[in-house]
Amino acid sequence: MPLLFSYGTLQQADVQLSTFGRQLTGDSDALSRFEQSSVKIGDPRVVAATGMTHYANVRFTGREESRVPGMVFEITDAELASADEYEATAFYERIAARLDSGREAWVYLFR
Repeated sequence: MPLLFSYGTLQQADVQLSTFGRQLTGDSDALSRFEQSSVKIGDPRVVAATGMTHYANVRFTGREESRVPGMVFEITDAELASADEYEATAFYERIAARLDSGREAWVYLFR
């Protein structure tokens, strides 16, 4: 089963219920050599619909001291497809990354 690392909204119970139809159980983990950032949402319709003004994001720094905390979840292939639909804006892409625990998980990054 695939692993999904979340540093943002996919950790929220309401987002999990609407995206996967269930609340996920996961473990704390981290993504080293990346750091958290945010990207301003330019579409006022998205701002109005979500109440958010910025998207959460991570970016690769390569620096050993950079680290993004989050949660890793074991999901099904169908749930990964649902996560792709949730993140399927022109802004995010899914990459495989090694977490601090040594596990490899999918992570969404802002393009």
